[in-house]
Amino acid sequence: MASDFGKGCHLHLIDGSAFIFRAYHALPPLTRKSDGLPVGAVAGFCNMLQRYGEGQTGPDAPTHVAVIFDHSGKSFRNDLYDLYKANRPPAPEDLRPQFPLTRDATRAFNIACYEVEGFEADDIIATLACQGREAGGRVTIVSSDKDLMQLIGDGVEMLDPMKNKRIDRDGVHEKFGVAPERVVDVQALAGDSVDNVPGAPGIGIKTAALLINEYGSLEELLDRSEEIKQPKRRQSLIDNRAQIELSKRLVQLDCEMALDFTIDEMEVREPEADKLLGFLAEMEFRTMTKRMAASLGADAPVIEDAPMAEAAAAPENAPIDPEKYECVSDLDALAVWVAKAQQTGWIAVDTETTGLDEMLCDLVGISLCVTAGEACYIPLTHRASAADDLFGSEDLAEGQIPLQAALDAIKPLLEDPSVIKIGQNMKYDAKVFKRYGIDIKPIDDTMLLSYALHGGLHNHGMDALSDRYLNHTPIPIKSLLGSGKSAITFDKVPVGDAVKYAAEDADITLRLWQLFKPLLHRSKVTRVYEGLERPLVPVLAKMEMHGIQVDRDVLSRMSNAFAQKMAGFEAELYELAGREFNVQSPAQVGAILFEEMALEGGKKTKTGQWSTPADVLEDLATEHDFAARVLDYRQLQKLKSTYTDALQGHIHPETGRVHTSYSIAGANTGRLASTDPNLQNIPVRTEDGRRIREAFVAPEGKVLVSLDYSQIELRVLAQMAGIDALKEAFKQGHDIHALTASEMFNVPLDEMTPDIRRQAKAINFGVIYGISGFGLARNLRIPRAEAQGFIDRYFERFPGIKSYMEETVNFAKENLRVETLFGRVIHTPEIAAKGPRAGFAKRAAINAPIQGTAADIIRRAMIRMPDAIENLPAKMLLQVHDELLFEVEETAVEELIGVARGIMQGAADPVVKLDLPLIVDAGQGANWAEAH
Repeated sequence: MASDFGKGCHLHLIDGSAFIFRAYHALPPLTRKSDGLPVGAVAGFCNMLQRYGEGQTGPDAPTHVAVIFDHSGKSFRNDLYDLYKANRPPAPEDLRPQFPLTRDATRAFNIACYEVEGFEADDIIATLACQGREAGGRVTIVSSDKDLMQLIGDGVEMLDPMKNKRIDRDGVHEKFGVAPERVVDVQALAGDSVDNVPGAPGIGIKTAALLINEYGSLEELLDRSEEIKQPKRRQSLIDNRAQIELSKRLVQLDCEMALDFTIDEMEVREPEADKLLGFLAEMEFRTMTKRMAASLGADAPVIEDAPMAEAAAAPENAPIDPEKYECVSDLDALAVWVAKAQQTGWIAVDTETTGLDEMLCDLVGISLCVTAGEACYIPLTHRASAADDLFGSEDLAEGQIPLQAALDAIKPLLEDPSVIKIGQNMKYDAKVFKRYGIDIKPIDDTMLLSYALHGGLHNHGMDALSDRYLNHTPIPIKSLLGSGKSAITFDKVPVGDAVKYAAEDADITLRLWQLFKPLLHRSKVTRVYEGLERPLVPVLAKMEMHGIQVDRDVLSRMSNAFAQKMAGFEAELYELAGREFNVQSPAQVGAILFEEMALEGGKKTKTGQWSTPADVLEDLATEHDFAARVLDYRQLQKLKSTYTDALQGHIHPETGRVHTSYSIAGANTGRLASTDPNLQNIPVRTEDGRRIREAFVAPEGKVLVSLDYSQIELRVLAQMAGIDALKEAFKQGHDIHALTASEMFNVPLDEMTPDIRRQAKAINFGVIYGISGFGLARNLRIPRAEAQGFIDRYFERFPGIKSYMEETVNFAKENLRVETLFGRVIHTPEIAAKGPRAGFAKRAAINAPIQGTAADIIRRAMIRMPDAIENLPAKMLLQVHDELLFEVEETAVEELIGVARGIMQGAADPVVKLDLPLIVDAGQGANWAEAH
């Protein structure tokens, strides 16, 4: 039977699953009044279908339309690769019952809808698009899914409903750098972290496009990969060919599905009033029912008690269009934006500065956004043109509000407690504003919202969040500043370019806030964000601005001493090798170990040279002094280069202090990470490492005080795993590390040395985090059999630990997450991995609830600390995992210790009732080493 679809016909294929998730995330939770059924996504979905229908008029309107859905369950791609889409969390519980209702809604609007078991919606769309094209008609794919771009061309285009933008062949080239026919080749190389498509390690979209354009196709590229000059790129292609070919099969859409329906069945039909209004009434959508009844010329059914928030369902986001952003160049225009914020009660804020160091950079401009799509930039200190700058001009560009006048005008808003200030990594902006006399508050932080919601799934930088959740790639900063030695600072960027970039940042930040904030309640992490994330921002900002005093002379003397000691190691290595060589050359070290000394375990690089990474040397160090001494040399070299030399460059020229920066969202478990410089990783296992803390000093008349949780993670483990023997040991007041050392090394407690205790500590923490005998042997430089014996005896003494570890891994596999005692969710997308990643994923899952709970406890202590010590002559300076470091006047040391210890020991209350009390050790001294 001949088809009626052909030349002159126009088929629209709507990505139904994308509509559902967009509708779900666009508004707060909605439930049906009569029975509590979640219906928010259904309401948003219906609004989107209605608006779609109203917009299809004129000669470009479709003659045929269908909504295509993903079928629940796995697709044929999971048979090809069992980890396909393994990173994706399960659908939220309140969304699952709404999936079938969206199908009902589609049929109620009299639109054809389809799904096929074992296939994804993209494959159905691909098959129908190819059929429509072959029949001579036009096809428009209504979606923003980049995977569908491989279909564009020869009568097939895409319509991005979020941006109301049509995407043709040029649009595909702009996105991928290649024609649509080669999109799958680029995707196969670059992979996809969202769908867990592996690709070629180290190759991204841009590099992939360059390679495909040069070689013509993926197959040709792989066949000729030996010709590639860049060694890492060449080796990645050679080593991962099978993985890349699998990736292409995963991203290639199936255009030849056997469908039991035809395009003819998708002819556009008007909704039937009774059917559509009946469905809307059943959902209790009062506003929408009245609106559709008026549109259809019918009487609206009476509905009682419709959801109050329904009128706000699934608002359409304005497109992100940098050309529409405003440059605010006078105080009158700025006053308008201030008034807008005061009227709405919120405003997104972002700063542009001359650098990334909040303690040294200058403010260049401020961007604001109150409504999605409406943003502005306030240029303040942009310099004159680049041409003028060549002659040393420091003149400001025209059309800017004087800096102080602008700050005076905006300060009342930024300090207004009734207006929420929204930012991405707001700690940075808070410190910048503080240096200009503005105490910005209250704040919301989209980075931390994402961290509370999605910890463990991906990073939480704005660009990544925008790409993932808004399907928009922001303007890259490198396009304005350049890179390398020729890079400029932001004050040299032309104001017109700065407006587009900076206002876009504020716009994206507001959109992310509107998306993430309602999800806190749905995901049950409101308490985590409000209790552990947001209130930590001002605490850390204050600590970082205080900084800690560092004695440059002490560091300089240490550097000299380390250099002399390294020279001694060199002499010893020459003697062990029987000749002189370059100690810093891995190839020469490897030649001595594996050729001259004929030791086993050596591996060569692709260039034929010996490789001597730390893990190889650690294995050999248990057998030969040469390998052990190379490790000692390298460790000392790292101490010198990373700390005693580098820390001198981090001393602030005005304060004489080092101002580290803490990353709140850096570690999946909730642990803080210290950067620029990293003060948390100063080694304490060796005497040389511990000496570095001597350079961190108290000013005259003051003392450094350290308060450190005693064995907090073992106490948390005893609580979470219910290990009575471990609890009893703590209740008896035993030092668990010393006790372990006594048992494992057969050393009486009264003869215990710090070094032996440190080895026992490595065993305690290694075992509870799933370390293998192989790994423990490396850490302790002992034979593997001896290390495995320690682990076996440990499990015999505390059998509950092994049970807890197995239960935690099983929970992670079933739920793709683990949780701390305080409700922090750490997603575990890799838990189902196979091969080398499997061991790491399991250890991470075991580690996360314990380390995360300990991290949550010290966060709670830090948040409470400023109010507790407000009236004391003391400042909190540093956090190093389980330790807090304070600077206090000599006369108030004991009072500070009493107050701070009380806060730390009671930090879990009242949320979590611990079976074992938290113990906090205190120390004091003229420098950090003495205090600790």
